[in-house]
Amino acid sequence: MASRLPPLHTGKPRHEHGVITPVEGARIPFALVEGDRPGPCLVVTAGIHGSEYTSIEAALRLARRPARGLAGTILVLPIMNMGAFRARSIYVAPEDGRNLNRMFPGKRDGSFTERLAHWLVMEVYPQADAYLDLHGGDLSEALEPFSLFPRDSQASRELAIVFGLPVAVAAGGEGYTIDAAGRLGKPSVLAEVGGNGVWTEEGVGQLLAGIERVLAHLRMTRAKTEPAARVQVVTMWVPTAEESGLWYPAKRIGDAVQVGETIGQLRTVFGDVVATIAARDAGRVLYTLSSLWVNKGEALLGVGTPIE
Repeated sequence: MASRLPPLHTGKPRHEHGVITPVEGARIPFALVEGDRPGPCLVVTAGIHGSEYTSIEAALRLARRPARGLAGTILVLPIMNMGAFRARSIYVAPEDGRNLNRMFPGKRDGSFTERLAHWLVMEVYPQADAYLDLHGGDLSEALEPFSLFPRDSQASRELAIVFGLPVAVAAGGEGYTIDAAGRLGKPSVLAEVGGNGVWTEEGVGQLLAGIERVLAHLRMTRAKTEPAARVQVVTMWVPTAEESGLWYPAKRIGDAVQVGETIGQLRTVFGDVVATIAARDAGRVLYTLSSLWVNKGEALLGVGTPIE
């Protein structure tokens, strides 16, 4: 089994697919769709979290996209975290118990997920002209569709607006796919559609429509795409659990939130209140933890606050 991807540009239209082992223990499927004209390379990953099925199904369908009329190459890595996918694992890879989307830029000699992140940063991202990381709300997350982009990258902001999900989050922080790609100067967007481990045709369609708009934006296709509805650009506040316990949110997806308002409580199994979470910022709930149990340090929900 190969350890490296084949060349991304051959000058001939093709569909090529296979499985590679870029780090020991990782078996990653890939697909290459190269068009009949020269052009950019769009890299699309999914399955960074193995139970986010809307993203994985969308990427698998993208891998079968016709090459006719395409300029350049689409590289699809539809199930980056195959061990987590098979194990139906939430957030973490069973190989080392770590969250791949917190490990970037990774380490050559690190743990399994650190080595996988390092491979993406060193071998894949440099070949991209633009990067899309598809997500879909894990088994324990409920959300409304939104995207994230590195807040200091104007090109990434434009790409998120072109992608067209209703809300685009100007994201900071380190350790994430799009942060690492953005630091290499690659326009990058993380798209979230789905939730609770459920995938629907509507959700898959939203991601595929966004990808087609990006392809047109990059001039990789000449197709006329449906323009996106107005995209609201926000920042997002994400409180985390101070202690492990039972999570009782006071707000649902899409609810408005005012500063100081109670948005949920952590309780013991006997009903004693461990912590009451008050809103730091006003805005609207974009996602929430939907499981009853939460571990210390895990995200409880995300509140989007409009920038403009």
